[in-house]
Amino acid sequence: MEEKKVCHGGHEAAASAKKAAITAEDERFMQMAIDLSVRNVAEDGGPFGAVIVRDGEVIATGVNRVTASCDPTAHAEVSAIRAACAKLKNFKLEGCTVYTSCEPCPMCLSALYWAGVDKIYYGNTKEDAKAIDFDDSFIYDEIAKEYGDRRIPCINIMREQALKAFRDWDEKTDKIKY
Repeated sequence: MEEKKVCHGGHEAAASAKKAAITAEDERFMQMAIDLSVRNVAEDGGPFGAVIVRDGEVIATGVNRVTASCDPTAHAEVSAIRAACAKLKNFKLEGCTVYTSCEPCPMCLSALYWAGVDKIYYGNTKEDAKAIDFDDSFIYDEIAKEYGDRRIPCINIMREQALKAFRDWDEKTDKIKY
């Protein structure tokens, strides 16, 4: 039996180890994401597709349009998140499952956490992506470095002045937390 991976609750594990049952419905939604990725390549986009589902219903889909839109954030998962949030009129996607043709990159994974999705299923691995020159390992390496050692220097400046907005937010009684 093929070992399938699932990213759930922030922990990647073999489905057999987590006893996560892959259903025919999961495979149907994953095939949708794969089909989106294949079609997107034919339409001059990147080889990535994503489907967001809640209660068995497709809420939104997305494909990679980075080069077509000249937007480095136009990854399949981010595009799907934006469409799903707009459709649901909510910045949280609780109760949603994401099916993506490839393991999410660091940006997309962060966005999925911020969106509050329940589960992520993916097809290709980050190693598969690296093999076709979509290599995110440098980002993981950069995050682990001290600010001054990063390829893009991160320099803290005017922190005391910047803290005013944080203090105002902290004191705000009618804020919507996220």
